[in-house]
Parts: sequence; structure tokens; C-alpha cells
Amino acid sequence: MAALLESLRDRLGPHLSAADEPAGRVRLQTLVLLRWIAIIGQLLAILFVHFGLNFRLPLLPALGVVGISALLNIVLFVVYPTAKRLSEPGAAFYLAFDLVQLCILLFLTGGIDNPFTVLILVPVTVSATILSLRSTVMLGLLAFVLTVVLTIHHFPLPWSNPVDALQPELLQWGNLIALVLGTLFIAAYAWQVAEEARRMSDALAATQMALAREQQVSALGGLAAAAAHELGSPLGTIAVVVKEIGRDLPAEHALSEDIALLQSQVERCREILARLSRRPSATSDPEAFADLGIANMMEMVAQPWRRDDIAFAVRLIGTGTPPLLPRRPEILHGLGNLMQNAMEFARGSVDVEVDWDDRLIRLRILDDGPGLNVDILSALGEPYVTSRPDSGGMGLGVFIAMNLLRRSGASVAFANRPSGGGTQVEVNWPRQLGR
Repeated sequence: MAALLESLRDRLGPHLSAADEPAGRVRLQTLVLLRWIAIIGQLLAILFVHFGLNFRLPLLPALGVVGISALLNIVLFVVYPTAKRLSEPGAAFYLAFDLVQLCILLFLTGGIDNPFTVLILVPVTVSATILSLRSTVMLGLLAFVLTVVLTIHHFPLPWSNPVDALQPELLQWGNLIALVLGTLFIAAYAWQVAEEARRMSDALAATQMALAREQQVSALGGLAAAAAHELGSPLGTIAVVVKEIGRDLPAEHALSEDIALLQSQVERCREILARLSRRPSATSDPEAFADLGIANMMEMVAQPWRRDDIAFAVRLIGTGTPPLLPRRPEILHGLGNLMQNAMEFARGSVDVEVDWDDRLIRLRILDDGPGLNVDILSALGEPYVTSRPDSGGMGLGVFIAMNLLRRSGASVAFANRPSGGGTQVEVNWPRQLGR
């Protein structure tokens, strides 16, 4: 079964974006849900017209067309995670399939004379809300061609009395129902897409703020180092003068204790300035500490979240010289968020495993906590999704971490550990990122 799912992913991959692609236009789950609504509506309409109104439809072909759409929905639901987003080509392909499927149903049930031809507008309207002008024009042309074909070639309307082919009153009611349903469906979809866009916009704004804060911290470190360098010379002069005054004063002089206090405070200031100058995040030289060994980097990002009751270890399991990662704010902040989650969930230990080869640098953060619920795991990476709804958090930590790390060229995947419980986060960078 696993091999079959992997094969399906490979075959659908060129048409659908990667599961963690940040530039996805719309969530696959949204389109799948709306397609289920369309499938249920199509199925009910076919059965009602055929059995309720006693209009003879080509029942098996019509049900087969609906069944193919349902089968594709099931495959997409099984193969891809809830948080998956479609790229521009993937979303266009998805909507084109829905348009073709609808037109085949209309071909079987009266063609252009079917009142539900108004629903041809739905995929094109959807495209106009989420896709580029080029994709929308292409879908519009496809809709135009299919409409022309339906006008020329189609099965006749399945009237109960073929002799009376007009039946204007029934046709008017059909047009009314089709217009109402089409309006409701378009309005519901437009609202859903707009709501997702608003949520994503707010979450991306939070990501930008987090990155800006990290950059400000780095800039502040540079200012601190520059200040330490500039203050070093006058502080050295003060130390020399205080030392000479202390040497010239008699031991029993009333100012001797004050001079000794000044000397101790001067030494303390020199130690503080020395620590600022040594701190990698506080260097005024942009080239210094530009790259860090990955083990040192993980020690650094874990330091603010270390707990006395949680064991922490970094293991290098690759062969050869460990890679160096660029010391970018997005990498530090993203890994810091993941490390914070691991430390908070862990019961006794957090381990970091680093592996590398000619293609990838692989970093795995492993904790021994309770793991993640399957529903949360499939949606992780979406904004406002949290595994701790009672904690007061907004569910943006993982979203921010994943988007910041993707900016550095990484892919991020979450899973429950197969043995021993806990969560595993795997971050992969292309090997050329490291040195």
C-alpha cells in the first residue's frame, strides 16, 4: 500500500506542488471539500430527475462520470496531507478537470438546453479569484470551446413526454433552481478563498515581523560589539590612571578603599566588554562567524530553551567533515522555534541528529514527548493550527518556523517517531548551501 501511495505521489507530482510549498495558491483541502459538495449535488440531481421525475437519463454513463470525480477526490485525500497547497499549474489543472467533468455530464443530459449550464461559470470564476490572468484566460477559452461543442452536439433533454419538447413552465423552474444554486456556490467559494487569503496574509505578516525582530537582534549585536570596541580605549586609560593613583596613595589613606573599588569596577567593565566582543551574534564584522558548524549552531539555538530536567545532545552521524551552515536570521529563528517546541513537549530528552551526503544536509530534532495527534500532524504548517489549543497560543510558531526555513532553501517534515513515542522534525537543505 505504501508503495502504491508513493507511486501516485510521483505521478501526480508534476501537476501538484510539493506538500510544503510556501507559494501555493490555495489549499487542496478547500478544493476537495467543494468538489465533494458538487459530487453530492450532481448525484442527487441525477437520481431525482431519473427516478423522481421519471425522466429517462443515460444513468450508468452519468453515474460513471460522477464516480470518476469521486475516485480522484479519494486518491487526493489519501495521498496528500491536509495542509498541502496547490501551485498555479496544479490549481489550473484541478479546475480544468472539474470543468470537463461538468461538461460531460451536461452532454449526457441535454447540453446547452440544460438549465445547469450556468455552472460552467463556476470554475472560471474560481480561477479569477486565485489564479493569474493567463490561467484564467486559458480556462475561459476552454469553457468557451466546451460550450460551443455542447451547443452543437449533445444528448436531447430527457423529457418525460418527448412529443411536448418545450414544457416552458418546467424549464423556467429549472433555470431558477440552476441560477440560485450557481449563485450560492460561487458566493460560498469566493468567501472561502477570501477568508483563506486573509488568514494567510495575517500569518505571513507575523512571519515577516519575526524575521525583522531576528534581524534587529543581529544588528543590535553588531552595535554592541562596535560600542565595546570604542569603549575599550578610554576604559583602558581609566584603568591605568586609577592604578597609578592607587600606587601613589599610602595604604592607610582615606581614599584607598574607593580607589580599590574603582579598580574592581573597571575590571568588571572590561570583562563585560570582552564578552560582548566574543559573542558571535555581536560582531561588527559581517564576515566573521558568517558560517557555523551545524553542531555549534544547534547548541546556540537550543541554549535559551534548555531545561535542567531535559537531556540534550547533538549527534553527527555523517562521514567526513561536518558541513557549515550560513548564519542567517531565518535559519536561527526557524530552528529556535522548532527547538522550543521540542523542549516544551519532551519528557526527558531531546536529541538532534545531523547527517549529510553529496546531495543533502539532513537535520532531525527528536523528542520523547507524547507525539502529535494524526489530525494535527496532517495540518501542521498551516497558520493558526496548534496542538495546544488551551495554551493561549495562536498556532503560528510552527508556521513561522517552516516559512523561515523554506526561505533558506530547506524542506520541513513532521512525523511521530515509529518507536519510543515523541515527535520527529526533519529539516533538509541542499548540500551546496553548506560548506
